[in-house]
Amino acid sequence: MPFTIATWNINSVRLRIGLVEHFLRTHAPDVLCLQETKCPNELFPREAFEALGYGHVAIHGQKGYHGVATISKLPFEDIVRQDFCAIGDARHLSVRLKAGDTPIRIHNLYVPAGGDEPDPDINVKFRHKLDFLEEMRAMRAGGEEGVSAILVGDLNIAPFEEDVWSHKQLLKVVSHTPVETDGLLRVIEEGGWDDLVRRAIPRPQKLYTWWSYRSKDWTAGDRGRRLDHIWASPDLGGKLVSASVLREARSWERPSDHVPVMAAIDL
Repeated sequence: MPFTIATWNINSVRLRIGLVEHFLRTHAPDVLCLQETKCPNELFPREAFEALGYGHVAIHGQKGYHGVATISKLPFEDIVRQDFCAIGDARHLSVRLKAGDTPIRIHNLYVPAGGDEPDPDINVKFRHKLDFLEEMRAMRAGGEEGVSAILVGDLNIAPFEEDVWSHKQLLKVVSHTPVETDGLLRVIEEGGWDDLVRRAIPRPQKLYTWWSYRSKDWTAGDRGRRLDHIWASPDLGGKLVSASVLREARSWERPSDHVPVMAAIDL
């Protein structure tokens, strides 16, 4: 059986724990990485995951904002929580585990959204996002000798023209401005990462993982963006079996505005 991993910005894990349980029962990935859990560590619903066979839970949370969690069927050998930009936000968590005979470092990231105005001189949130991206340049797919790597999460940037519903109309909208897309592509290139979802579903096919709550009928205009990503070190990229976006999850009851993204790798 291939090793399977999923990433999902859940937009409050306690509010949507029923949706997460349904997803795990239906798709059963080996590892699920959640972002925007909005939950302090002591209130994380760990028991719900353990009841479904996910006995290994790593959390980096805070009250009401941000937060990431990695839930696994496989035991962790190491857990690291990095404070990007040194401001105390819970936006990164990494674990090392072994899938079969393959040691893998899994990074789970929630990149700042960046606010509404794409000008770092007047918008501190956008400045924070650009600074976060700059620090991500140090994340290397081959950062640990003898250890493969996967990087997942809500990176809040749609890097390619085909990752947004309208390239022309979104060029000045945060998440698709050139400074952001160029920055993210630089992180991929310099870090030696392989974009697994675009490997499996190549451009020019349109592909989205997020649709705004502001749209009363998200399916009508289909004005989405691909903000959620799965990257891997080249050794894993070459073993990719499949990658997919669970688009139908956007229509579940009280959904997140993001949907799960999944990948399967033959180890």
